[in-house]
Amino acid sequence: MTDKTPVLAVTMGDPAGIGPEITVKALLAPEVAAFCRPFVIGDAAILQQALGFCGLSARLHRIAAPVEARYAPGEIDVFDLGLADPATLQIGKVQAAGGAAAFGYIRKSIELALAGAAEAVVTGPINKEALKAAGVPYIGHTEMYADLTGAREEMTMFAIGALKIFFLTRHVALIEACRQIKYDLVLAGIEKSMRALHQLGYDNAHLAVAGLNPHAGDDGLFGREELDEIAPAVREACRRGMRVSGPEPADSVFHFAKLGRYDAVLSLYHDQGHIASKMIDFERTVSVTLGLPIMRTSVDHGTAFDIAGTGQASPVSLVEALRVGAQYAGRGVQPVAATSPLATAAE
Repeated sequence: MTDKTPVLAVTMGDPAGIGPEITVKALLAPEVAAFCRPFVIGDAAILQQALGFCGLSARLHRIAAPVEARYAPGEIDVFDLGLADPATLQIGKVQAAGGAAAFGYIRKSIELALAGAAEAVVTGPINKEALKAAGVPYIGHTEMYADLTGAREEMTMFAIGALKIFFLTRHVALIEACRQIKYDLVLAGIEKSMRALHQLGYDNAHLAVAGLNPHAGDDGLFGREELDEIAPAVREACRRGMRVSGPEPADSVFHFAKLGRYDAVLSLYHDQGHIASKMIDFERTVSVTLGLPIMRTSVDHGTAFDIAGTGQASPVSLVEALRVGAQYAGRGVQPVAATSPLATAAE
């Protein structure tokens, strides 16, 4: 670790889930210190409990500001918010207290990153039901970070080694996703994906657009979405100077992208891209939110309430999220919208 490695803010996720356990495991992993300087935004008392669950010993260094972090071996720097109490929190249970605390950590991470105190944010797992129970008006991380930073063109990307996957639609029913896949949305998704790749440093990226139907429709034999909506959008993107191929059959496009034929794939719906990435490497799939004024990466797994408190949870995904966060640290986009509640507060 040197003073040139990026500073990363790590939110510990829902305190009732496995987030605190994978956080202490990951931040004590020797390899992490080689590529970043991480500090935790969360609750020191919960992290102390997590150390016990995992059979680990470490010193928790409470900080009131990121500049106080020491990044010392065997020590975890904690921006202690005191939002969750081990005496009342029910480990492994959906509860409002967990959702409220998780949201509090996220708000603080945005505030600190917008103020320049962290070069990227790495988020632990949260639970949608717990957020709802707490009255949090967002369904997930992406929506929170987009709204609270004033971003309007956020894009979710999965990174699995060299493979990158974008998503045209995500948290909607499959039948609704199929209804939404129209020319305008596809073209906008292509443009956003290309801007996101530029944000990551690609000047002449090659994007593949996955097909919707088997064999990408087989010239209308299995549906007309490719002919009527997707292919015309791809042609228009090419006319505008973008390197785009497709629609490509979804049963092969991810494989070819993994081999390097394409720099990234635009998946048309949630499971199309999720299944491909998680079959390649479930633990090392990292979620990246692009189009924000701050860089944000995340584990791509849930709170795993069924094993919370047992010390069994693997930190591999969080270590990879830290690695990717360090790789792309500082690559936020500007400007921040004036309507951003936290951006305004940070000015």
